[in-house]
Amino acid sequence: MDVPKDYMTTLLDHGLFASAQMLGSFLVSSSSVNLETSLHLKAENLVLLGDALFREKEYRRAIHAYKQALHCHRIIPKQNASAVRSSLSASTRSSSPNSFNISTINENEVKFKIASSHCALNENRAALLEMEGIPSKARNLQMNLMMGKLYRNSRHTRAAITCYKECLRHCPCIIEAIIALAELGVAAKDIISLFPQTPTRGARSTFDHFDSSRWLQRYVEAQCCIASNDYKGGLEFFAELLRRFPNNIHILLEMAKVEAIIGKTEEAITDFEKVRSIDPYVITYMDEYAMLLKLKSDYSKLNKLVHDLLNIDPTRPEVFVALSVLWERKDERGALSYIEKSIRIDERHIPGYIMKGNLYLSMNRPEAAVVAFRGAQELRPDLRSYQGLVRSYLAISKIKEALHAAREAMKAMPQSAKALKLVGDVHASNTSGREKAKKFYESALRLEPGYLGAALALAELHVIEGRNGDAVSLLERYLKDWADDSLHVKLAQVFAATNMLQDALSHYQAALRINPQNEAAKKGLDRLEKQLKGVDPDAPEEDEENDVEDADADQEEAELL
Repeated sequence: MDVPKDYMTTLLDHGLFASAQMLGSFLVSSSSVNLETSLHLKAENLVLLGDALFREKEYRRAIHAYKQALHCHRIIPKQNASAVRSSLSASTRSSSPNSFNISTINENEVKFKIASSHCALNENRAALLEMEGIPSKARNLQMNLMMGKLYRNSRHTRAAITCYKECLRHCPCIIEAIIALAELGVAAKDIISLFPQTPTRGARSTFDHFDSSRWLQRYVEAQCCIASNDYKGGLEFFAELLRRFPNNIHILLEMAKVEAIIGKTEEAITDFEKVRSIDPYVITYMDEYAMLLKLKSDYSKLNKLVHDLLNIDPTRPEVFVALSVLWERKDERGALSYIEKSIRIDERHIPGYIMKGNLYLSMNRPEAAVVAFRGAQELRPDLRSYQGLVRSYLAISKIKEALHAAREAMKAMPQSAKALKLVGDVHASNTSGREKAKKFYESALRLEPGYLGAALALAELHVIEGRNGDAVSLLERYLKDWADDSLHVKLAQVFAATNMLQDALSHYQAALRINPQNEAAKKGLDRLEKQLKGVDPDAPEEDEENDVEDADADQEEAELL
């Protein structure tokens, strides 16, 4: 009694993988298939069983089944070469399904399935070894794309570029290959030159082709700008694309990610919120959105975002980064464990390393923060990893290393006010370098007049050197155009330092009206109110009962989440 193979293929085609897996065990254990003359059938059945196991995410069992299939396939010619010839000569005389014929499995496709299983297990080296056994001429688009990823992960840049280029020669719309080539440093014109040219059928068809492919060329130029740290140019190209493709989720996400990197917080939040209004189930880059919400102290939105992400797919690295962001102010060690989990899921997930570095800095572990930010840089350097490195090196008084990192950022982003400020920050950390720091801050403000970070840093420098009046004038000038809580806090601190307590009070209150969760404003206001009452703000307080209540509340929140 044979098990019809057609039933197995029907189950697989209809996505009934658990049933296919159980039926597959009957197929491969059939006594008629175990005969040496039926090795081709056994190989085919083992591939079908492997497909069912792969779909059920039983990757090790799938690899075992596929390898058994290849073993059967390879020994057929050695054992039955004569049988093959006699079978072929007698094929006109017999149409029985049990007649011997050559195995129909494709050895290269089975190797690709084995490699895919290894990839699912994060065994990149084993996957690459399997894929290198497939001749280059036999590789299809899917195989070339996987080879590109595997070579890139193993830092074989030249081989990765070759594979990605081969993908685009066959199909220019493989967005993954375009992004990868841009990030690997290939110029936009070289990527565009790979696109297949349509045959000329008159001027009109040529114009239509140019018009239809122009958006793809703009997309290539946008990604190459971003990869070379020309964030402004990249955003301009993306904005042009968005006019042609309104509400394009991919473009909105790309823009929001870049805006988050360069500190355009409000614009990034607006784009992320627009994405969620169009498709509330998007997870891509939502950890970046979570970091922005924390920056704005919008914990109600952050809590809802994490809750939504957990309900959508709790296995994605973005979800664990977002969890880490949420838990940082409650339990830093718990937040760190979530970050470690995100990196275990995807060791190339850059926001995981950025968040890990920031966590270590808040835990006063700058040496560990350096390692995390270096990890992000090895994957793809961006402004945040440079900023993290500078902060970390300054925290351990490694001025030379901090200056080197800041100058690296300036070379990578010569038109970036943020990079100029980084160099200024390093000089400002040293008494002898404050005049240089002032020049860098002023250069940053000339390059980007609306850069509040440079304005606040310059104001702080004025205060350190006793020029409180200059600091107030600078900050009040910015207040005319930007209603920002950090500006009010800095002004309040300057006024408090000069004993102008009422002015300080009004600015702390203004900061809290803009952002009720601003911790610096809360602490400053509390301290100021004690001073106004004649109480020493540095005197220790007995607050044990409140501490107990807070601990209980924290436990309740943990259980609820």
